[in-house]
Amino acid sequence: MSGDDEQHRSLLGSSAVMAAGTVVSRLSGFVRGLMLVAALGAGLHADIFTIANTVPNMLYILMVGGVVNAVLVPQLVRGIKHHPDGGEAYTNRIVTLAALFLGGVTVLLVVGAPWLMRLFLADGFFDPGREEQLDSVIAFARYCLPQVFFYGMFVLVGQILNAHRRFGPMMWAPIANNVISVAVLAAYLLVHGPALGPELEGGFTPGQEALLGLGSTFGIVVQLLVLLPYLRAAGVRYRPRFDFRGTGLGHTLRLGVWTVLFVVVNQVAYTVVVRLASSGTAVPPGQAEGTGYTVYSNAFLITMVPHSVVTVSLATAALPLLSSYAADGDLGSLGRQVSRTLRSALALIAPAATLLALTSLAVAQLAFGWGSGADSYASFAPSMALFGLGLVLFTTHYVALRGFYALERTRLVFWVQCVVAATNIAVALLLVLGAPPVETAPRLVLAYASAYGVGAVLSLLVLRRTVGDLAGRTLLRFGVRLVLAVAVAGAVGLGLRTGLHALPWVADASKAAALAELLVVGAGFAAAYLLAARLLRLSEVQEVVALVGGRLRRGR
Repeated sequence: MSGDDEQHRSLLGSSAVMAAGTVVSRLSGFVRGLMLVAALGAGLHADIFTIANTVPNMLYILMVGGVVNAVLVPQLVRGIKHHPDGGEAYTNRIVTLAALFLGGVTVLLVVGAPWLMRLFLADGFFDPGREEQLDSVIAFARYCLPQVFFYGMFVLVGQILNAHRRFGPMMWAPIANNVISVAVLAAYLLVHGPALGPELEGGFTPGQEALLGLGSTFGIVVQLLVLLPYLRAAGVRYRPRFDFRGTGLGHTLRLGVWTVLFVVVNQVAYTVVVRLASSGTAVPPGQAEGTGYTVYSNAFLITMVPHSVVTVSLATAALPLLSSYAADGDLGSLGRQVSRTLRSALALIAPAATLLALTSLAVAQLAFGWGSGADSYASFAPSMALFGLGLVLFTTHYVALRGFYALERTRLVFWVQCVVAATNIAVALLLVLGAPPVETAPRLVLAYASAYGVGAVLSLLVLRRTVGDLAGRTLLRFGVRLVLAVAVAGAVGLGLRTGLHALPWVADASKAAALAELLVVGAGFAAAYLLAARLLRLSEVQEVVALVGGRLRRGR
């Protein structure tokens, strides 16, 4: 086995370890999404809360997310290594400055909630007859906007722990938030029951707003508090420091300018998406309600599970190796490793996306066909099916960007992302404005796929020009064989699904029938894909199967 092969197998092993924690976090988040639809449905009633609860995270990412993630961690590590006090003074200044900034901004956001929400809501929310819904959106925003402070402090404290090589707490802490969110939704269902009939188009009572809004914010607070004992165990003793002048903080912030601009571009595009999504449910009274942000975001949540488990784990494990090649000036090896990581990711992502498209209605029924979602779960299926295509394209773009990050070409990444964001905005406006409300979410998904289709092509072409070699012929041969293997598996899955739907007990659209469809089609699809991959000599699939089999044997 060559050195590259050994490094790649080690990369796969590291990815598998990280994926285990991601699975637990995603599962708990999935349960939260399931219960949210069961309690509030998938239309206007749910969008009122979901949009207001999404805005704080968007604003946090817009204001400080890029600086914290891309700039502060390297500076903290340098401080720990090179400062006589182990970086204690620098860390204390950063925490103090962040707390002051986030605290002040949060107060302003809460006070300005009525004006702020105009950025994210379609004009339909401000029509006469929608006063009740608008009042609830603003009330939820005021309850949820304090999350901006706690999101920011959570990520900052988590990155301080990472700089001290304590990686576990930040990965597992969001599970505490999801558990609290599930408990809050369970309490809501117990006290108020699922929204039914006219409630699905109305606002919320003050008690309902307080329970959901404060409960959601409490989850983010606990997520932060979980980290504090680990901070103390890592030897970090926080004492407020206000001597900011002449300490290098200005240099630190200037380092992240391109990363911050990258984040701004993404969030501008997402603001447009949220506003357009809200137009799908904020229709004139008496008109049939369409699909909006709740459908879009929950379909996205399910679709991104394979990305989080497979692609993020592979890319995270590959980045140190890519950075090593970049530091050595070995651009050819860097390009070939990007290509190999991409092939490993697509070998799992492409079949997962295809299987989701085949079983999207069954998945939607099992996930969202409960309580208030019993009559609206089918609205999720088209968006989930279309997100599969977007996932493949996003994966390609995402992995290619790791090559640029290893080369520290953040300015180039920013310009590529400008093209992606502009495409997303332009296609979304073109497809959604004037479209039937029921098609709002699926059309936004098509805009997402279009944007990352452009991003995938552009990022690969620019990276190839930069490094000179992406193992293009190998990648092309892999792509052809992958399409063939997925097509064979898809034909088998479609045949099984068609045969099942011909059976009377499956055609009754019960939960048992949906589960049977998911199991039978899933098993047949997986078996056909593995067999086709073996016959077509898709070594990337065989490597993953061998890795999983080896871990299972060692676990016995």
